[in-house]
Order: sequence, then structure tokens, then C-alpha cells
Amino acid sequence: MLEPGTARRLGRSGVAVSALSFGAAAIGNLFSPVGEQDAAAAVEAAWASGMRYFDTAPHYGLGLSERRLGEVLRGHPRAEYALSTKVGRLLDPLAEPDGDDLANGFAVPATHRRRWDFSADGVRRSIEASLTRLGLDRIDLVYLHDPDDHAEQALSEAYPALARLRDEGVVGAIGAGMNQAELLTRFVRETDLDAVLLAGRYTLLDQHGLAELLPEAGRRGVSVVIGGVFNSGLLADPTPQATFDYATAPAPLLDRALRLKALAERHGVPLRAAALQFPFGHPAVAGVLVGLRSAAQAQDAAAMLRLPVPDALWEDLRATGLLAADVPVPGTESS
Repeated sequence: MLEPGTARRLGRSGVAVSALSFGAAAIGNLFSPVGEQDAAAAVEAAWASGMRYFDTAPHYGLGLSERRLGEVLRGHPRAEYALSTKVGRLLDPLAEPDGDDLANGFAVPATHRRRWDFSADGVRRSIEASLTRLGLDRIDLVYLHDPDDHAEQALSEAYPALARLRDEGVVGAIGAGMNQAELLTRFVRETDLDAVLLAGRYTLLDQHGLAELLPEAGRRGVSVVIGGVFNSGLLADPTPQATFDYATAPAPLLDRALRLKALAERHGVPLRAAALQFPFGHPAVAGVLVGLRSAAQAQDAAAMLRLPVPDALWEDLRATGLLAADVPVPGTESS
């Protein structure tokens, strides 16, 4: 049985994260509003469940996520948790708010304009602004955020800036976070990162991360944090209305998810428990990050991580072809 608060160190850094961590995009009003009290209750419930790693970004709600997260975490001992935020998008204030930010996925007033900036100066400015919004004295881990279309600048300017900040002790660990495995593999090979955040590409439905990234990270001592374990909803509750990577799930994927659900339930396990625990089968995985918008979701995520999943379920997933034979699974063989 996994405990949400089990601490795992990132790479060779001194920063440790909990096995289960709080993804704060949702409390930045991702897709729909979350009330102030509900947002605070979600963070407090995560804390009560044992989570001690909290991830945010300026992108999430134009800074709303950082402000809300910082407000709650300021009430807890700073030495007892790890906090990450991200660089790559600067927030430029608008003279007059222009509608809402739903085109970018967040139900907040459009008070700022995002501007891509992976320069060394942009990195420092972004971190300074994040510290102000968070109201905290330091950030433990900083990720390069979605450098998909800015790889060269991120590698030649942003990464060296982060490495200097790590050397100076301004941040404890550095990493990169993306929704794809290929470019993250390049970062692992060409830099000295402590961790990568891989979203949606190491799940029960999508194991692209296993081709190169996870083995390379393991060889180089880079920790992997897995986000998007439910692929935006399909693996939490597979219905015709469910989404896969934020779009309506294609029929073949829905069918596969329903087969996964049926097999898990035959073993007495909710699908979301299997989806949440699956990434821990790979030794490079330090933790799983789950987006949470309510206290109930935080409590459920902790319960699903603690729920015993029988080895027979993983064996049957392989036997039925729902998992390939070479995909590592949790349990005695991979512990």
C-alpha cells in the first residue's frame, strides 16, 4: 500500500516530494470557477491526507492559482512541504481587462496577457513575480513550462539561468514539464535536470513515456513526476461524454477505457485507483501529481492511492493485451 506522504528525493537534489502531490491548475479556475473557500478547502484536505508537494504556475488562472495556493500554504510550516512553479510565460498587465481567459482554458477575467519568454532575464523576472504572488520566501523546484516551440532558447538561455539559480541556492531543484515525452528526453540527455514532469504520457492508456524518457531518466538519475494520470477524465470515469487530453474521447479509446474499468472492477478495484497507482511500477517515477478542485477530490485521491491493488489485476491486464508484457507494473516484481 502506498501512502500519499511517502517522501522521495528528486534526482541528486535535496528536494523531496510526496508520492501523491497537489496539482493546482484547477484552483486557478481551470475550465470553470472554483470558489475561494472551496479552493482553500481542497488544499487543506490535501495537507490533511498527507500530501506535501504542491505544484502551480503563472499560467494557471493568470496567477490566481499561485495566489490561492500561497495563501493556504503560508499557514503551514515552510520546512514541511515542497512547492514548485514554472517559468516560460510572463504575465503582462492589461490597462483594461478584456473579457475572460476561457480561450486559454481558465474562467478568470483577462487582466493580463501571457508572453512567452525563455530568456535568462525572463526566468528571473518570472520567479520574482511568482514569489510575490505566492507570498512565500522561496520556491523549491522550478520547471521550464511547455517549451515545445521554444526548445532552443529554453536549452541555451533558460536552462543555464535555472542552473545558476540552483548553484546559488535560490532554488533547490530544477526541471522541465511538458505534455510530450520526446523533447523531455532531449532535455534529460543535454542538461543536468533534477526532475521532469510528464503529463498524460505515462498512463494506462498512453505509455509514450516508456519508449525513451523513463529509461533515460532512470539511467541519468533524473526523477520523473507523472501528471495527467486520468488523461483529463477518461480514466476517472469512462463515459461517452468523457474527455481524453481535453477533447471528446475517440470511440476506440473509450472502448479500451471501459474494458480497463470492467477488468479492474472484477478485481474489486475502481479504475481510478489502478490509474493512479500504475506509474509507480517504473523505478524512475518519484510521484504522481493530480489536479484537484475540491476537498472531496483530494480525499478520494488519497484513498485511491492507499487502496490495495492485487497483483492479479496487473497480470490480467497483461494477459488480455490491455498492457504490453514489457510495461512495468506495481508490486513485488518492480519494487
